[in-house]
Parts: sequence; C-alpha cells; structure tokens
Amino acid sequence: MNKHTFKAVLQADGWKENVTITLDNDGMISAIEQNAEEKGKEWNNFVLPGFQNAHSHAFQYAMAGKGEQHQSADSGDDFWTWREQMYGLALNIGPDEAYSIANRLYRNMLANGYTSVAEFHYVHHQPDGSPYDNVEEMGEAMLYAAKDAGIKITLIPIFYQMGGFGKSPNERQKRFISSSVDDYLRLHDATEQAVRQYDNANIAVGIHSMRGVKHEDIIEVSKALGGDMPFHIHISEQLQEVEDCQAFLGCRPVEWMLDNIEMNEGYHLVHATHLNQREIIGIAKSGANVVICPSTEGNLGDGIFPLRDFHQHGGKWSIGTDSHVGLNPFEELRILDYGQRLISHRRNVMIGNGYTDSGQFAINQVTLAGRKAMNNFEEHYFEIGQEFDACLVNANFATLQDFNFDSLASQIVYTADRSAIDGVFVKGEWTATIR
Repeated sequence: MNKHTFKAVLQADGWKENVTITLDNDGMISAIEQNAEEKGKEWNNFVLPGFQNAHSHAFQYAMAGKGEQHQSADSGDDFWTWREQMYGLALNIGPDEAYSIANRLYRNMLANGYTSVAEFHYVHHQPDGSPYDNVEEMGEAMLYAAKDAGIKITLIPIFYQMGGFGKSPNERQKRFISSSVDDYLRLHDATEQAVRQYDNANIAVGIHSMRGVKHEDIIEVSKALGGDMPFHIHISEQLQEVEDCQAFLGCRPVEWMLDNIEMNEGYHLVHATHLNQREIIGIAKSGANVVICPSTEGNLGDGIFPLRDFHQHGGKWSIGTDSHVGLNPFEELRILDYGQRLISHRRNVMIGNGYTDSGQFAINQVTLAGRKAMNNFEEHYFEIGQEFDACLVNANFATLQDFNFDSLASQIVYTADRSAIDGVFVKGEWTATIR
C-alpha cells in the first residue's frame, strides 16, 4: 500500500481539494478521502485523469516537421503529396528503427500527460512486401516500445488492402497489405497473441479507410470482430476521398457506414472532417465516437470538423496526435476550440452535457471517449477499484497561482503547456517529466 495527498483532484463532478489516495500493490485505488487525518506523500499538484491518445502512427514521428519545404506557393502541396513522403519513410524502417522511434515518441507522450495510446499500426511486412517469419514482428516492436516507456497501449493491426476505390495497391503501399479478410484475421490473431504478453496492452480492430478496403470486406470484418473490441477507421478526412466514394459507391463514406454497419459506442471514426447534416446526426445517434487530431489535421490541410453541430446532437469525441507534429493535449484542445470560434464567431462552443466550463467539458469528453477507444467504458475517474492513471499539473505554474476551482480546469486547458506537467502515474507507477 502507498498513499499520496494532492492539492486537488478533478473527478467527473468537479474538483476535490486536499485529497488522499491510497493505492494497492497493483496500482489500483483502494481508498480516496478528502481532508484525511493520515496524509500520504504530499504533492503540490492539480491532478487530471491521464490523457488518452486515441490515434497514433508512431513511425511518422520520425518525419515530424520535415515536410514543410515547398517548391512554390502554387505548387499544389497537399495531403496527397505529403503521403508520398510518408511512404518513403515507411519503406525504410525495420523493427529496430520502429522500436526506437516509438519508444522515443511514447516517452514524450508521457511527458505531455498521456497515459494510454491507441496505435493505428499498418506497417506490417518487410520492405519487399513479404511477411516477416514472425508476422507480427513490427507490431511487437510497438508493444516493446510501449512497455519500456511505461505507457498503456491498445495495438490496432490495420486491414489495408487497396490503393484506392476500385484500385489495386501500388508499390509504395506493399508493406501495408493484407490481400483478403482471411489474411487480416490471421494477422489480427497473431497480434492478439503478442498483446497477451504485456499486462498494459490490449487490442482493437482497424480498417485503414473506405478507400483502403473493399466495402464488402469492411462488413465482413465488422461482423467477425466489431462486437468484441473497439473498431477504428479513417474516414472522410479529405474532400477527394468523399468525392471518390460518391463516384464509386454512390454515397458518402459516413453515409455508407450508417447504412451498412451497425455502429455503436465501440466504433471510432478517425477525422470524419467532412460531414453533412445526416452524417452528423447519424454518428451521434449511433453512439459512435469521432477521433479528432487537430494539429495533424491543420498541418495536412484536411479541414475543420463541425464540432459545434456535433455537440448539439450529443456527439462524443476524443483526441489523437496522429502524425505527432504536436504532442501537447492542451494545445490539441485549444486548436480544436479556436477553429470552431473562428468559423462560428462564438466563444461558447466547448460546453454541453451539463458542463458550462469549457476546460472541464473538454477533459471529460476526451477522457471518456478516449477510454472507449482503449476498450475501457468506465464513466467516472479517480474512483475506488480503478487503476490510478493521472496527469499531475504543477500548482506553481505561472497562470495557475491565482486560481479558483470554478475556472481551474479551463485555466489549465487554455494556458498550460508541457512545462506545467510534472509527470504521470500509469497504473500507480510514477514517471517524472523529461525536461
């Protein structure tokens, strides 16, 4: 048993001051008490639930910030030209390099307050496209990287089959490809066996995109695996993707999902940037979640997710850092909110579900929906019987010294940066911030 006494802890119903949390030997909360007579180790920190990074491509961290050289202002540089640079990287990393990149990334995620990551993993094969002798060689590199860093991981082996709607894959995609549903299920089974070797890991199912897998095979995978674990898919990220889907299938990507897949709160639609009103309402009604990656979506020129309309229909969303040009969850939330303010000319965008404080609303959203991306459906945080996953914010940070509890969550979200984070607890294990 060990005890910790914190300046304040944020629970779903608000801040609790002078809180003592007792942990058992497995990192579970065994007791939580305000103004306890017997204090534990004292921390001058405001405690938030550990952030959930619901969408990561770890290998892309190696090219963060390296795609900003442009031939000219009218050269047509966009997502699709960036993708060619990304393919060049994907073709030239092996398991050792993948481990090194992911381990460095995951350590920096911890330093930024993330305690869990959903790894959307599609670099499966050798550079020539043939499988490794151990078909899960590259996925295991992600697991070892997470284990050595100390972060929880949900490994999502991705089904990637096509080069576009009705198109065979091209040479630069050869490391990603599972040709059939059976091939993907074998890969998924190998991943599940590997995940069992690490206590802080679990598995989800993933479809790269509507353009990357035959539509009939998306249905088959959903029926085979979708009810047992989280289901992740890139969707409607780019306008060209929406237009190509309309030309090939006669409908928009999310429209097709709503008409053909029985989505529920286990489904996670990554980006979903370009939606019409029927799609906004349909996602919200289905209970499915959207994973928004503001810094990457801005970097790639994807567009702005219709968050305000989505909120009005009770939509749920989490955040991810995708290509990792940004790793600060507070910055992700600010980019998301400020984009909405700029297009709506209003400031009260980030509220709902009984919350009138934007910061607390945002933290609650990304915690609960992000947990679902990791197959955790707990609706409260910092409760007896839960694993202690926490982000510790320094109470001496410049903008937090003059605080009140009514606005503290927003003071943190809208003013803090990585330097405000002292470290994290992951399942009761303390990791100090890398300075």
